[in-house]
Amino acid sequence: MVSAVDSTSRTAPLSANAVEADPGAPQPDPWETLRRFTRARIALGRSGGSVPTRALLDFGLAHAQARDAVHTALDVPALQRALLAAGFGASLQVRSAVDDRATYLRRPDLGRLLAAASRAALADLHADACDLLFVIADGLSARAAQTHAVPLLEQARPLLPPHWRIGPVVIVTQGRVALGDEIGTLLRAQQVVVCIGERPGLSSPDSLGLYLTHVPRPGRTDAERNCISNVRPEGLSYAQAAHKLAYLLNGARRLGKSGVDLKDDSEVSAMEASRLARIALQERG
Repeated sequence: MVSAVDSTSRTAPLSANAVEADPGAPQPDPWETLRRFTRARIALGRSGGSVPTRALLDFGLAHAQARDAVHTALDVPALQRALLAAGFGASLQVRSAVDDRATYLRRPDLGRLLAAASRAALADLHADACDLLFVIADGLSARAAQTHAVPLLEQARPLLPPHWRIGPVVIVTQGRVALGDEIGTLLRAQQVVVCIGERPGLSSPDSLGLYLTHVPRPGRTDAERNCISNVRPEGLSYAQAAHKLAYLLNGARRLGKSGVDLKDDSEVSAMEASRLARIALQERG
């Protein structure tokens, strides 16, 4: 016997766009979109009372890369070859008053002073006065100086006034920022730019910093410098950093000083901003 079924009680067939979600299926991570915009460690998830294994391994790798950045030595011959190939001529090599990396980390004051032999060598050059001097120092990340200094200088050079006299590039090992003041004085530079590896972080083991000082001399303070930080393809691109550096160098020349009195109020046109953005994307691959 067939029972009658009320048509109003029937369940309507599901359409292709109205498939009921399987509660057991993996759900999309709502944080995934935000992760694309930052390298910060956000929403790592958890496994029991701890973070997932992958997040833990990633943290260990980042920590190891930061330690390596601090302790890896600058390959000076390779850097000199890169400068020659880029058309910067023969460079000079000096070192600070620090003898080893352990002392460098414990005695930052010695990293701000030239070794006696290096000071004598620069003094013996009797260098002609120059408008600008570039110094490349290992700092706390030789990897940053090794990788980013030469490409940055290549981008900056065409933006500088053609009549400026640029001195030989000076490469420093075991150096700190203030060492540029003594080097600039000995080589009679009106302005010095120190390109130095910055303290590595867990997401940026290769960040390059640029420190500009007008009329460098021993005793200058950090308030008398301008800093451009986080120069690397994942941060501030070479083109953007070069634009800022050229603007500040010209501003320091007009103002007669650098530091807190010199502001980076450069305005980039929409066309120029678009061009820099395209170059940045190309650098990031």
